[in-house]
Amino acid sequence: MTDILRDEVRRHYARAALAVLEPGGCCGPGSAAGPGDPVFGPGLYDPEQLDPLPADAVAASLGCGNPTAMAELRPGEVVLDLGSGGGIDVLLSAQRVGPSGIAYGLDMTDEMLELARRNARSAGASNARFLKGEIEAIPLPDASVDVVISNCVINLSTDKPRVFAEIARVLRPGGRVSVSDVVADDALSPADRAARGDYAGCIAGALSFSEYAVGLAAAGLAGIELRPTHAVVPGMYNAVVRAVRPSAAHDADADGPAADASAARAAAQGVAAARALPTDGRVALGDPCCATDAGPGCCG
Repeated sequence: MTDILRDEVRRHYARAALAVLEPGGCCGPGSAAGPGDPVFGPGLYDPEQLDPLPADAVAASLGCGNPTAMAELRPGEVVLDLGSGGGIDVLLSAQRVGPSGIAYGLDMTDEMLELARRNARSAGASNARFLKGEIEAIPLPDASVDVVISNCVINLSTDKPRVFAEIARVLRPGGRVSVSDVVADDALSPADRAARGDYAGCIAGALSFSEYAVGLAAAGLAGIELRPTHAVVPGMYNAVVRAVRPSAAHDADADGPAADASAARAAAQGVAAARALPTDGRVALGDPCCATDAGPGCCG
């Protein structure tokens, strides 16, 4: 079943890439998000962010959020985007970290990698590098990355504990996680989630708030935050998920009962915030980076 689901996801996103690489062909995805889609796609980005990017990078955006808006990227950092697709978040990250930094994109789909590399060339992003691989086995050394981002991809994995372990492995001590993903209300069973959408559509494979928080804590990550931003389908939400790799092995939040309690608090806060979303289902993300004195390079 695992291989079947992975192949389904691969085919789905290969078709999405081909729809951009070969416009007018037979392989366009049936559910690609348009610029004004309020749930998925480029409509979740500030238009000013998108203006400098190649049109094909924007057209191929199928994520459920904007992880770069909360990542607080700094010049010189190394960023890794899990499931980088057409490269929109890698290109935005490359702008933010500047020429002294590196923005890696990891994807398992040849067609998406071809599109992303083409977009990077078009953007002149010499510090954007795209790798082929699976997010359950990241082809980078231990402690080599400052920030891990991802946009509606972890829900597609069939081995999420392994993904979380890999994130913790490649992060440097003090490294950060900033992920946009679909997350389910704790009241929804896996069968409830599957009834609301398919796996490749980012619904059936979504974790609940508690499952997400516990999974991150089990991998040794701390400072877990799950902030819902808008409803996707009833009882399921996009959320910005943040965490850190502790800088010291004895960090109380990263081990034992303290980690369990921290994860439980983060999950409960996420569920409560999701259920309290405004009736239109949307809240503004903002960008804490831009609200600081981090300098003109911060917001790309």
